[in-house]
Parts: sequence; structure tokens; C-alpha cells
Amino acid sequence: MRGFLASPVGVACAAALALPLTPPAAAAASPASSRTASMPATRPDVLPGSTQSLPLTSLSRDRVLGSAASEQGLARRDVRHFSMVGVIWDDPDTALHGSVQVRTRATGSGTWSQWQDIGTHSDDAPDPDSTERTSGRVRGSTTPLWVGDSDGVEVRVRAEGVRRTEETARGTRTLTSATALPSGLRLELVDPGEAEPGGAEPGGAGPGGAAPVTRAGSLRAGTGTPESAESLAATEIPALDQAATERELRTLRGAELTRSQRVKPYIGPRPRIITRRGWGADEKLREKKFVYTRNVKAAFVHHTDTGNGYKCSQAASVIRGIYRYHVKSMGWRDIGYNFLVDKCGTIYEGRAGGVAKPVLGAHTLGFNTKSMGIAVLGSFGSAKPPAAAVRAIARLAAWKLGIWGGNPSGKTYLKSGGGNLYRKGKNVRLNVISGHRDGFATDCPGLQLYRKLGTTRTTAARFQGR
Repeated sequence: MRGFLASPVGVACAAALALPLTPPAAAAASPASSRTASMPATRPDVLPGSTQSLPLTSLSRDRVLGSAASEQGLARRDVRHFSMVGVIWDDPDTALHGSVQVRTRATGSGTWSQWQDIGTHSDDAPDPDSTERTSGRVRGSTTPLWVGDSDGVEVRVRAEGVRRTEETARGTRTLTSATALPSGLRLELVDPGEAEPGGAEPGGAGPGGAAPVTRAGSLRAGTGTPESAESLAATEIPALDQAATERELRTLRGAELTRSQRVKPYIGPRPRIITRRGWGADEKLREKKFVYTRNVKAAFVHHTDTGNGYKCSQAASVIRGIYRYHVKSMGWRDIGYNFLVDKCGTIYEGRAGGVAKPVLGAHTLGFNTKSMGIAVLGSFGSAKPPAAAVRAIARLAAWKLGIWGGNPSGKTYLKSGGGNLYRKGKNVRLNVISGHRDGFATDCPGLQLYRKLGTTRTTAARFQGR
């Protein structure tokens, strides 16, 4: 795994990384609480990305559905460079009942792809009453799809047909009509930006010689901002062995630990984590504030449903694409997931605010409070997740849950913030490591990844020494 830095600062400077574990009392009191920190600069080695937002128009009349409004899209056309595509609409509370398909043209070869399906429901979301959800900027959306370097596109959105029967003088007949498509449909073409010529892709695992990286030292408690000027140079947080992780935990939580935790802390060794700087986050995109919840009682596992057609050396680009789509297209304050994992098992920092802290995410509608979201890059409804990714989930969960005393093989209670499975205010008993579908009616994290969660719980508990 390589991380590129145009002018490496060195380990000593990066060791000043301060990621306070416990937020100030005011921030801890409510998930909506936040603090403001100065905005860090964009990484100098990543060229800025962009988003093209194109309104969809009615296509030819559909004889089956019988309405010109039942199909919208764009005819084949040339566009500026992009690598990720999705569709958005005005009202986030309106569902798209139908199908979304896209064809893209590869830059260079000029070859057009076959039609590809895009997931019509983006089930990751801020909680209903959160400040993020009620900002007025949030929009309905499909999941984004990674298509690689492209410069041409064609898209069609078709409403779902509804069949009904009626009695006539000549007998029963069946009629098909279309559901309404959401208003304000737009095609979003995302260019995630790229490494400058001659530079390694940030966080990438491509071939060739190792590129320079800077590593953060021990995470330490404190009340300063979680992202200091010195820490911006850190492209990764290195792994620690068990003994060093336990020492760090005692420093981080100190008197908050119970006597038994001080004697025997059940926590997995800290895994290596690529920082936001390591994957090239443009920090000017997100909101300045960080929002925290009280603690982390559960981990929800997701898949990004962006497709599996990426190389591990492209993972940082995929994450930058998701980040830009979540913020610029969907209207969120930051990327929704707390952590992401690629198919090679590399772990990446997600939403800003500190990897050891209880950062409030936007990953499981109704259950973002007191939880974290871990998303594997890819789609795992029929494809099996790589063993390296599954093991990385276990390592990450063993460490992060261990900070807060969580048992990966145990159960916990979370209060629902409202969703399509549980009413608002209901206390729900969940696995400490759950799939997205356990808290919300969705296919996420895909059947094949969901089937691995039992093994993940057992492995994570073993990492903790249980």
C-alpha cells in the first residue's frame, strides 16, 4: 500500500497527531453538538475533482407504460472526464420505483460499456431529526456506481409498471400504468480528482517502488482540535502490537476505565489506517464542524454498492468519488461512513473528527447514534467478499469497539431514531457487529457479505483476547 506526499514531513512531525478520544462535555451531551476547527488545505499532490450535474429529460413514449413521463434520461453524448455516476432528485423522502441504467465510454479506447444497473435506493442516511438531515440541502439519490475513466455517457430511468385488473362488459382486462418518477431528476458525473503526473495514487496499493509516507504516532487524549497543522502531514496511522495498544488505551481513557479494564483491557491491536490526507480528501468540501455522539456501542457493516470493477490502487479514487457524491450531490456534511475497507483489506478513515472518537456518521438511518459504520468498497449481493476485507472488518471492530468496552460477539441495545424497521424511540436489541439490514430494511451489505458476519464476530472477539 503506497501513500504519496509531495514533500514528506517525516515521522517526528506526524507524531504530534492529536485525536482526542472524549469530546468536551457540551459535545458529548447531544449528537447534534459540534466544534469548529480551522479548515486544512487540499492535498497538493491530488488534482481537484469536479461534478457535472445534468438534468434528465423525457425520452420517447413508452407503449407499455403509456406515459412520456414514465421514462427519462439522456441520449448518448460526449461529456468531460468522470469516473463515478449516480442520479439524484429533489425530495429525499420520495423513493424512485423503477430502474436506472447507464452506459459509459472509456477514455482512450472509445469503447462503450454494456448497460449497467445502478441501485435505485441509497439506504445510508443521516437520522431523521438530525441537523444534517434537516439542513434543506439533502436530496434523494441512487447509489453511486464506479465506471472508471470515462468521457461519454447515456442514461435511462424507467418507472415501475403497476398492473391492475378491471371488469368490463366483455370480461376482465389487465391494465398497466406507471408510477410517477421523482421530480428534479439529474445525472451526476463525478471526477474524483487524481494524483499528479509521476505521483502515486494516495493510499493506493499499485505496483512499483514504495512512495514516501508519513505516519502518525500514538493517539493521545486532550481537548485540542483533532486535526492540528502538524497532523495534516500524516498519510497513515500505523498498526500497533497488543501491548502498545493497551498502553495507548490507558492513556486515552485513563480514569474512565473500570478496574477490570485496567487489569485486562479487551481490545484488539490497533490496525493500520490510511488517513483522510492519505486518500486525498479535499477538506474544503465538507462542513467545518465535527459532530460527536457519546460512545460507540455497535458497528454496522455496509457495502458501498459501487461495483467491484476497481483495482486496489484505485481505492483512494473510489473513496474520493463517494465523498464528493455524498457531499456535493446528496447534500450531506461529509462522507457518511466512519471507515471504509477495500478488497485488499486496507482500512481508510471516513468521516472527519478522529479515528478514536465517537464521530456521528450517516450510514444507518435511525441508528447513527452510538454506532459506527464500516463500508466495504464493492457490491456483494452475489459476489463473495474477499477474505482480506472480512478480516480487516474484524480487526477494525476489535480495536474501535474495544476502546469503548464492546464485546464483538455480544448484544447491545440502541434506541431507534426512526426508520422503516423500527419506530422512533424503540429500544432495539442488536448484535454488537450488525449488518445494515439489521437496522433498516435494505439489501445492504449484500447477502454474501452479510453471511460472513458470524465469522467476523468470532474473529474480532479473538483479537480482543476473549
